[in-house]
Amino acid sequence: MSGETRPKSAYEIALQQYDAVAEKLDIDSGTRELLRHPKTALEVAFPVRMDDGTVKVVTGYRVIHNTARGPGKGGIRYHPAVTFDEVKALAMWMTWKCAVVGIPFGGAKGGVVCNPKEMSQGEIERLTRRFTIEISGAIGPHRDIPAPDVYTNAQIMAWIMDTYSTNRGEFTPGVATGKPIPLGGSLGRNEATARGCVFTIRQAAKHLGIPMDRLRVAVQGYGNAGSIAASLLHADGCKIIAVSDSKGGAYCGKGLDPAKVLAHKKLTGSVVEAEGTEFISNADLLELECDVLVPAALENQITADNAPRMRAKVVAEAANGPTTPEADDILFDKGVMVIPDILANAGGVTVSYFEWVQNLMVYYWTEEEVNGKLEHIMNHSFAAVLDMAEKKKVHMRNAAYMLAISRVAEAAKLRGIYP
Repeated sequence: MSGETRPKSAYEIALQQYDAVAEKLDIDSGTRELLRHPKTALEVAFPVRMDDGTVKVVTGYRVIHNTARGPGKGGIRYHPAVTFDEVKALAMWMTWKCAVVGIPFGGAKGGVVCNPKEMSQGEIERLTRRFTIEISGAIGPHRDIPAPDVYTNAQIMAWIMDTYSTNRGEFTPGVATGKPIPLGGSLGRNEATARGCVFTIRQAAKHLGIPMDRLRVAVQGYGNAGSIAASLLHADGCKIIAVSDSKGGAYCGKGLDPAKVLAHKKLTGSVVEAEGTEFISNADLLELECDVLVPAALENQITADNAPRMRAKVVAEAANGPTTPEADDILFDKGVMVIPDILANAGGVTVSYFEWVQNLMVYYWTEEEVNGKLEHIMNHSFAAVLDMAEKKKVHMRNAAYMLAISRVAEAAKLRGIYP
């Protein structure tokens, strides 16, 4: 309808976040404009033979946002709602995520418009291998390194690595991360996103002077990141009072056992009606009185509408983009500490970096070494972002963006323009 405002696309939000920070930094106009645009944006259409013998034409994308600090890095998602705009936004966010934790990558992202839930394993394999061929000129261990994302996994990374290696005629494990352990995957990678998020929560609790065993935690989204974060926080002595998934939530004021809830979810397909819990909606979970809220589901969950009613002291964004820019300002004015996604969930790409390094060295680390190195990087990065927030008197997201954009801009300026 003519009077209604169209919701902003992910890319428009990404640009809004960038512009709001970049104009406050001492960056020349040329560099500032350069960082608004992807370096390479590839759209491909390719045929896939289905099990019934028919051929389906599929659209895929691979976007490299920036390579000033190193090769592109970012996941590939398989989803029917993938759009070019979404992939461009995610690639930009990956640039800032890699920079804020100081790892030598630029940002990239990929996506294929398909519904893997309606495809056989054979169809997914044929799609993956053909997509790899289509983007093989853009990817490579020193050019752009894919990883798993929504509805992609270690097996799909194995097919990408095998297809790329076979065509090159040499084993090239560094072309993708998130691979199975026997093919050069890193120990600790599966838990890395959640573990990195928990490290930042520990630092936030320390800064606020709240012992971990006094934290009451609510987790929205009980997939890989959410369920592992709940389990790790539970092991730290935190009381997990509510969890949810797409079908609803489970609440227990006395604290629930994350392992039992996960077992219930595996059995029934949802956390709803887990033993000893009462039903709670996703919307109600976000507004619970708690110390820490972990959004680990979809984007745009915390908005200008519900932010005024939220009662958490800390919001640790395990998901990408769960908070709108308008909600950020509201939460900041309320005194809520938001640990932004580009910091809170950077554990995954950090351990992907470790995997890539191990592949290039052909030297593999223990899980204890991986977790120790991850903790060091997450703690150091949290301290740097908090310091920037306090110095500039801004919320943590703007501080993280200031730090990240400054680092990328400096690298771009040092490299100069050639020819």
